[in-house]
Amino acid sequence: MKRRFNTELGNISIDNEAIAQYAGNKATECFGIVGMAAVSMKDGLVKLLKQENLSRGISVKFVDGKLAVDFHIIVAYGVSIRTVAENLVDAVRYDLERYTGFEVGKINIYVDGVKVID
Repeated sequence: MKRRFNTELGNISIDNEAIAQYAGNKATECFGIVGMAAVSMKDGLVKLLKQENLSRGISVKFVDGKLAVDFHIIVAYGVSIRTVAENLVDAVRYDLERYTGFEVGKINIYVDGVKVID
């Protein structure tokens, strides 16, 4: 779905997929996040997504004119999940609002796995 708005210079249309890809890139820059997760509904397995598929672990919707973003993440073993989640919310909220011009109303984080990193 595309979100459209008008400016004095013309019309702007932003696809939810573009927002999700940007949010995924920002999320993986946060300390403690190994990557985005994709959950197989068929067998319930969680899989770490590659860089080009980050948006599959993110859902972007507009609720009451504000962005609502769901992240499915895999965190590094041994880090504070609460701290990682708070970091993610702060960083992504700021960057998404600056990037899209839309207010972020809600960010939901689902920790779908933990991975030991070397």
